[in-house]
Amino acid sequence: MAIKTIRDAINETLAHEMRRDKNVIILGEDVAGGAGGTGIDDAAGGIWGTSRGLFTEFGAARVIDTPISESAIAGAAAGAALAGLRPVAEIMFADFVGVCLDQIYNQAAKFRYMFGGKARTPVVFRMPTGAGMNMGAQHSQTIYPMLTAVPGLKVVCPANAYDAKGLLTTAIRDDDPVVFFEHKALYTRKTEVPDAEYTIPFGEADLVREGDDVTVVAILRMVAFAEKVVDKLAGEGISCDLIDPRTLSPLDEETILASVENTGRLVLVDESPPRCSAAADIAAIVASKGFSSLRAPIQMVTAPHTPVPFARELERAYVPGPDKIEAAIRAVLA
Repeated sequence: MAIKTIRDAINETLAHEMRRDKNVIILGEDVAGGAGGTGIDDAAGGIWGTSRGLFTEFGAARVIDTPISESAIAGAAAGAALAGLRPVAEIMFADFVGVCLDQIYNQAAKFRYMFGGKARTPVVFRMPTGAGMNMGAQHSQTIYPMLTAVPGLKVVCPANAYDAKGLLTTAIRDDDPVVFFEHKALYTRKTEVPDAEYTIPFGEADLVREGDDVTVVAILRMVAFAEKVVDKLAGEGISCDLIDPRTLSPLDEETILASVENTGRLVLVDESPPRCSAAADIAAIVASKGFSSLRAPIQMVTAPHTPVPFARELERAYVPGPDKIEAAIRAVLA
């Protein structure tokens, strides 16, 4: 099986789905060109390189470079979806969703409901997210909790290339709006990925590690950090269930609750600040539906409630790391 990065998996999936369905289009800032241009339209495939080569194969009618206007990108994508296309819209940084929030949460998310179930809105909003690359407070946030709170949106957070390919395929083929978060610090992470097409259903978590002592639920980049800790503690005889939800809406509550019923302990690892975070949401679900299973208070490992620092040393301290995860696991065992 081929080893691919998340960047490769996304690019491959976009190309495959565009070949499979002529209604799939992509639009966004620099998706046809981008930094490092040599005068050729298809220079770099955007600043993240995820659309490299697509302009050459599919042309300007299906790979659409837009003005620097997130409102135009999201609005055009939502309208195109209503008209029968399957747009994949890239918001260059997830932080910029504030510019086009109305088009996403007040329009696309509500079309099916407002039109009595007769409207389809098969649109995917791809959003690079997360800290760890020294990009400052306005380009480093994890805003998936805000969009998870919106009824009508499906929210996807792949932590590896295998999941990125399968979940993006599902997202593009879905008839409802999907917000697809890609952690910027994970684009080069490599995993075995089949060349053949496959889908991963929404609402099915991945049990990354199995154990009986503690349930650890981690999101996006935090999955890799948690893996290191869980594997280290296994050498000491501490075994953990490590769960990657993969999608936050829908959320696989059943897998999480079943694991907590077995272990009696829960550690949540989320790069977002703690208030109204995905960690807080899952903690509330377990506290209300699985309280009798708990043998220790729930531990949340999150970023502090502060903007993401620009200074490299401060950003390292801001992002939840393995040391904090290990401390939380030991705390629920104490």
